[in-house]
Amino acid sequence: MTTCLILDDYQDAALRFADWDRLAPGVRVGRIGEYIGDRDELVSRIGEAEILVIMRERTPFPADLLARLPRLKLLVTSGMRNLSIDLAAARQRGITVCGTESSPTPPAELTWALILGLARHLPLEAGNLRANGPWQSTVGVDLAGKTLGVMGLGKIGQRVAAVGRAFGMEVIAWSQNLTAERAAEAGATLAPSKEALCEAADVLSLHLVLGERTRSIVGEAELRRMRESAFLINTSRAGLVDQAALVAALERGWIAGAGLDVFDTEPLPPDSLFRHLPNVLALPHLGYVSEANYRRFFTQAVEDIEAWLGGAPVRVLE
Repeated sequence: MTTCLILDDYQDAALRFADWDRLAPGVRVGRIGEYIGDRDELVSRIGEAEILVIMRERTPFPADLLARLPRLKLLVTSGMRNLSIDLAAARQRGITVCGTESSPTPPAELTWALILGLARHLPLEAGNLRANGPWQSTVGVDLAGKTLGVMGLGKIGQRVAAVGRAFGMEVIAWSQNLTAERAAEAGATLAPSKEALCEAADVLSLHLVLGERTRSIVGEAELRRMRESAFLINTSRAGLVDQAALVAALERGWIAGAGLDVFDTEPLPPDSLFRHLPNVLALPHLGYVSEANYRRFFTQAVEDIEAWLGGAPVRVLE
């Protein structure tokens, strides 16, 4: 009997969104709902499994962890990119790593939830209402006529830009390889530089892949260039922004606020300032968490396992 474990199933959702019975009787499927931060405990809990299904980067799989899992033969991750897996080490150990498709729609939608939540002070006003507090204690920020800056105009960035235009915003965009023609195709104007994008944006939304060129692409210099009334939105990866500089910007009023769905350490530690700063709207990495996306993730995870068992793996990450 082959053992398959689904890790970090926070919402107890994995078994509901796919037909895992397709793997019976040869595969026994189990789930672990809580995050396990202690490495020894993690190895103890998952060490007997030949197959692991993981959710994005919730639990990293570096070389030293893979070395402690001699029974592991197949690692399936949601999405087709997972920087927390040491793919080279997996190959050396004969571990096949497969992915799944992921829709750009849910993170684009959540981006706008953060923008609107900040602009209209929704957490504060909703909290006041529940607590029988002040009635109408804030004045919202209008989006129509303002400038939306999109850093990274890929599949998600294009969708965010389209909604910005629907709200009557001017949309400008920049990334290291973006051309004026590609920006125009997405209904945006190419900013002449990263600095110009930061200076002009009333809302700056980040939609880049994290890598060597993009790590800390928004640092103190960029945050100081932003308007004091501007919002920074990050639903991509925390590493795109210098976190210490962002805290300084929020504490010292370089920017008006930040909408954050991603953090260097997840789950976010209880003492993190991002839990407590009044001008931060923070969410627990919900960008990809939607019914349709989960159905896609887990259905394709079952397909990945079936294909691997049949000797012809699909969606293999290299």
